[in-house]
Amino acid sequence: MVRDSYAPVPGRTPEETLRAFTSRATADPGVVGLVLSGSRVHAGMPTARSDYDLHVVVRDESVPVLAALDRFRSAHLDLVVITLAEFRTRGMPGRPDSFARYSYVHAEVLFDRLDGTVAEILDEKRTLGADEARDAAAGWLDAYVNQTYRSLKSYRDDRPDLGRLDAAESVPYALEVLFALHRRVRPYNKYLRWELERQPLGDPRWDADRLLSALGRILADGDPPTQRALFAGVEEAARRAGHDEVLDAWGTDLGLLRPR
Repeated sequence: MVRDSYAPVPGRTPEETLRAFTSRATADPGVVGLVLSGSRVHAGMPTARSDYDLHVVVRDESVPVLAALDRFRSAHLDLVVITLAEFRTRGMPGRPDSFARYSYVHAEVLFDRLDGTVAEILDEKRTLGADEARDAAAGWLDAYVNQTYRSLKSYRDDRPDLGRLDAAESVPYALEVLFALHRRVRPYNKYLRWELERQPLGDPRWDADRLLSALGRILADGDPPTQRALFAGVEEAARRAGHDEVLDAWGTDLGLLRPR
């Protein structure tokens, strides 16, 4: 096989480009897996401008021509070239690339030379382990309470402009908590409605329209009653999951966060 031919040659369509590249990659013994992610694995999300996000898992770093294609991007194909060892840990807790975890939640294995090993590694990334979820929920919960408290203090002290900033920063923390409580990876914002509609969080307060409306209001103007209503639901869910210690550490300060 001539490795210099690896650079993806644009086909007439993204599908044609993907087929041509995967045909070359699967013929190379240095490639042990191909994993598809991005909008193409989210039904109903691809548009006419969508490319294919493909992870090329290589056995080790002895394939320099392939390594040079890492972060290759075109109108049809977006590549991540990663060693098997790196693939095992990418997106996992404590890693600087932990932001990448959601990209694997619905990813599809197109090729697995290792008789299921690539698929097993991928499956470990799809959901949070029990201990991981508990630790994540506790950490994000404390951050969410802190940010909401800062916001509502500013509103109380007639500093609404600063309250709005803190309110906006509380939103990502709230989402992290809600998904971690269900042992799920928080989706990228692009896929938030998609996730909520296809796999609801089990409480009418978190259905897609209702939750997104509340978050939109908080982001728009930090509306204190909306913040308090959201907190009430988060507190109830967190206590039900056994996170009383995190909440009770805030003592009487929680009074500012609860609905009046």
